[in-house]
Amino acid sequence: MNYMLETPIKGTIGNQKYKTAIHWRNGVLTTDEPEKLGGKDLGPDPYTLLLSSLVACTLATLKMYIDHKGLAISEIEIEANLFYKIENQEIVTHIERKIEFREQLDPEVQQRLMRVAEKCPISKILKGNINISTEFNNISTANDTNI
Repeated sequence: MNYMLETPIKGTIGNQKYKTAIHWRNGVLTTDEPEKLGGKDLGPDPYTLLLSSLVACTLATLKMYIDHKGLAISEIEIEANLFYKIENQEIVTHIERKIEFREQLDPEVQQRLMRVAEKCPISKILKGNINISTEFNNISTANDTNI
């Protein structure tokens, strides 16, 4: 199996209500829930992280293409949000992504950049079939006989 990440993402939570430490290859990212949900808003919540992944991937993918083609585009801004909608008696998640360029683009270039944005790896993951496998690993000592 070829994993995308050399080192898995590891998260821990302690006694502080929803504050987590997400360990990644180069450091630790703090996440939390907004105050209205009982957290202290000390870091991004899971929805923000999900949308941040999409925005960051889209920006990087567009920048690679722009640099490769030598296009004169100085800045790209992307905003994303999500909402739920009931369709055919099922709850469906909708993500809106809005891309803004500072320069006026030729319609043909704009269409090509739209196709490039749609092909960013995180877009593909979010639009594709995802399987999540979960397992529990119990950490106990060899002398623990009270179970």
